[in-house]
Amino acid sequence: MSGGTNSGAADGTHGGAGVRRGPLAGLRLTSLRLRLVVVFALVALTAAVSASGIAYWLNREAVLTRTQDAALGDFRQEMQNRAAALPLRPTPAELQKTAEQMAGGGDYSVVLVGERAEGKPITGASDRDTFTMEDVPRSLQVAVNDRQDVDAGNSEPYHLYWQRTERRGEPYLVGGTRIMGGGPTGYLFKSLDQERQDLNSLAWSLAIATLLALIGSALLAQAAATTVLKPVHRLGEAARRLGEGKLDTRLRVSGTDELAELARTFNKTAASLEKKVADMSAREESSRRFVADMSHELRTPLTALTAVTEVLEDEADSLDPMIAPAVNLVVSETRRLYDLVENLMEVTRFDAGTARLVLDTVDVADQVTACVDARAWLDAVDLDAERGIMARLDPRRLDVILANLIGNALKHGGSPVRVSVRPGDSELLIEVRDHGPGIPEDVLPHVFDRFYKASASRPRSEGSGLGLSIAMENAHIHGGTITAANSPDGDGAVFVLHLPRDVSALADCEAAGSDDADSGTGGGDRGGRNEGDAQ
Repeated sequence: MSGGTNSGAADGTHGGAGVRRGPLAGLRLTSLRLRLVVVFALVALTAAVSASGIAYWLNREAVLTRTQDAALGDFRQEMQNRAAALPLRPTPAELQKTAEQMAGGGDYSVVLVGERAEGKPITGASDRDTFTMEDVPRSLQVAVNDRQDVDAGNSEPYHLYWQRTERRGEPYLVGGTRIMGGGPTGYLFKSLDQERQDLNSLAWSLAIATLLALIGSALLAQAAATTVLKPVHRLGEAARRLGEGKLDTRLRVSGTDELAELARTFNKTAASLEKKVADMSAREESSRRFVADMSHELRTPLTALTAVTEVLEDEADSLDPMIAPAVNLVVSETRRLYDLVENLMEVTRFDAGTARLVLDTVDVADQVTACVDARAWLDAVDLDAERGIMARLDPRRLDVILANLIGNALKHGGSPVRVSVRPGDSELLIEVRDHGPGIPEDVLPHVFDRFYKASASRPRSEGSGLGLSIAMENAHIHGGTITAANSPDGDGAVFVLHLPRDVSALADCEAAGSDDADSGTGGGDRGGRNEGDAQ
């Protein structure tokens, strides 16, 4: 008999725990804080599960190996001391007694198999209610009774074999060997239920430890996220305030880590931005003041020049034919210069934010008709405006808008120009459509730009180049806008004025009472489309 030990069938003692989805499983990772917590938790869970799994496996093998080695060693010793002492042909009573004696020294059951005659086996069991030959796996019986050749690598013909199995859900260790030279064959049957209970307790302990590690990692992640995200939140708030125009916003810098360096960079950027904006504001204010002062200073001599040109115009018919063209040129250019100065003064009011609305409830159709009639455009303009469409707005500024849009269409689009008024629930639409060649696609985005020139070949025009820009500014101050497009059928351009029907909420009533007497353009840029608006 040898001490060799081989392993056979699958182990019936095992443990494990199903993985459950945590409370964060159904949440979308929409915040950095949540992502940090999840990542920390996953790392901790992976580490804890790995450590627990390794610890469980090592302890399981140690427990089972110690138990089975002790049982098999004791069983081997009992086979050598008691079973080997039986006669070659033992009686059933002798086998029974020896099996009971062998089992009495350990916590396992024994079955001994002998022969009363050649080919007539008999058995003796320590406890037939617990263990019989029917409980011994067939594969183990074959291995135990297999006689092997004795050679240099194998000194014994028979060996001790074992395997772990289950019976009615309870794990057992089954082992067997036989006596050399013609003796009984013995089988061991030991319950591993106590070991399974111990391993289950260990598994629960490791699972609790894993859960505690997961909770601890989540708390640690929350603390880390708070530490990291609080400066990020402050940076976001500071960036928001900076975007709102509060250029004196600064971050408190503490520490020497990357976040502190980011705060320092933000402060340097904010300081540089504040300085540049202040410089730009100062230059803009200086330019605006220069334009306003220049326009104001030009007004007085221009008024005198205008009076002189009016006298010259009245006397043009009596002048020398050689002088008359020069006089007419002086008259037209003086008027153009006067219109330009008036437009510049209007622009400076918008830039300075001093333009105010003087509201009145008006019939829009009457306003359009008055605008067209005042400029003698009735023969060239087709009106589609029903009376009774009331709106509360600034009549003078509406006249400025209409004069520039209609005059622009007459000059660059050609008559007839169609003006349509379409009322809405809260919005008023006034459409100005001409029948010209349309606006080039590359010019459309710039038609409301100041002094925009569509072509270098047209360095000047009869208008000031500010008419549409002023019209847009007057629409904006009403809370509206103007859109420009080409007609879908390719027949001319279409300008649409969008205005609220009641702009009372936008008007400052107190400021309206002290509003300066803006002269406006009043169609002074008559027909003057911006220099880039040529169709």
